[in-house]
Formats: sequence, C-alpha cells, structure tokens
Amino acid sequence: MSTGPAQPPGRVPTLTEVVVLPDSAPAPLPLPLEADVMAQPAMSAPSASQRAPLNDEEIIQSVVADLQHQVDLMLEYRMREILTPILTRAADAVIRDARTELASTLRDLVARAVAQELARHRGR
Repeated sequence: MSTGPAQPPGRVPTLTEVVVLPDSAPAPLPLPLEADVMAQPAMSAPSASQRAPLNDEEIIQSVVADLQHQVDLMLEYRMREILTPILTRAADAVIRDARTELASTLRDLVARAVAQELARHRGR
C-alpha cells in the first residue's frame, strides 16, 4: 500500500565483519521484508482494469450523493451561522418577559397573602 517508490532508509548499516560458525552449514538468509510481502497474494481492492465499468446512471448517482452530502454540510453550517444570533435574541426576550411576568405575579401573591394575614389579625 505504498504510494510511491520505496525510499532508502536514512542510514544504511555496513557489514564490517563476517562470522562463520564452525561445523554448521550456513543458515539460509531470511527474505527481506519487501520480498516477503511481495510473495504473499495481494488482498487489496481490485484494480481499475478488474472492476466492471460504471454506467452513466451509477456515475450520476455517485456524483449526486457526493453533492448531496456537501450541500447538507454547507446548509447545516449556514443555518447555524444565521440562526444562532436570532435564537439568542429570542431566548433573551423570552427570559426577560418571563422574569417581568414572574415578578408581577409574585408581587400580587405577596400582596394578597399580606392582606389576608392583616385581615385575620384585625378580626381577632
């Protein structure tokens, strides 16, 4: 799965000494990694010559699907960009109105409770 020609390593070791073991036949040299990999059958996707050619309808469907994905992403981004300040202002207005209404309702409830309590104390 390399994308270009193999690059040599930065530092290539050199052989400075040959060691021969007595009373033994030389062991077979291991295959280099590249040769070992090349000996195995390729398990990659079929090449362009092995795949069936795409017809016009498949190409159109592929392009439309890619464009739809890009349009969806752009639309979501733009909608967030546009709606964020609008929704922030609307939420601020709702919170402000709710606080005003809550304060007014709370004042009315406290006034009624105080009036009832005063009426109860006067009736004694």
